[in-house]
Formats: sequence, structure tokens, C-alpha cells
Amino acid sequence: RVEIAVAGFRPEELNIEVKENLLTVQGRKAANDDQRKYLHRGLAERNFERRFQLADYVVVTEAGLADGLLSISLKRELPEALKPRRIEIATSTQPDLIEGEKAA
Repeated sequence: RVEIAVAGFRPEELNIEVKENLLTVQGRKAANDDQRKYLHRGLAERNFERRFQLADYVVVTEAGLADGLLSISLKRELPEALKPRRIEIATSTQPDLIEGEKAA
């Protein structure tokens, strides 16, 4: 699980994208400066972009926003070809004969 504090951002101002094992979270505020001059602009008023490198076979399952905290759930999903599988051992009551041999 990835959690990012995004106080002051609404869901429509956030963008979550996954491409080639790279999770990108962007926050974009609409420009409404109207000739304002700032001494300091807090986190809630600035655009941001955070990138996270995901391990192989990790997928994003869901994202939620509550009380200024963006939570992104991750899950590791191995392809069937990479999962271990059990091989049954066959037994026979009579050993196989090599061609040309006689049974005892």
C-alpha cells in the first residue's frame, strides 16, 4: 500500500497512472492566481508529481481519498506459468520391459 498526503486536492485534481512498472501520481491545481503575489505557497496550492518504481508482477488494485490522504492498494500477481505446481509421480506395478527382453 502506498499512502500520500494530498490535503487540499479534490479527486478530480489527482491523476494516477501505471505504465511499465512505474506508478505516477500527479496533483494539478487550476490556475486562479488573478495577479496574486505569494510570500509562501503551501502544499495544498502547488502542483506535484510523485513516481514509484513497482516490482515485477505488482498491480494497482484500487485507490481511495479520505481526509487528505490518498491510499493506493497494490497486489502481487504471479502469472500461472511462474507459480510452482506439483507434479504427480506415476507408479506402475510392473516395470517397463526393454524391447527384446523376456519377463522373468
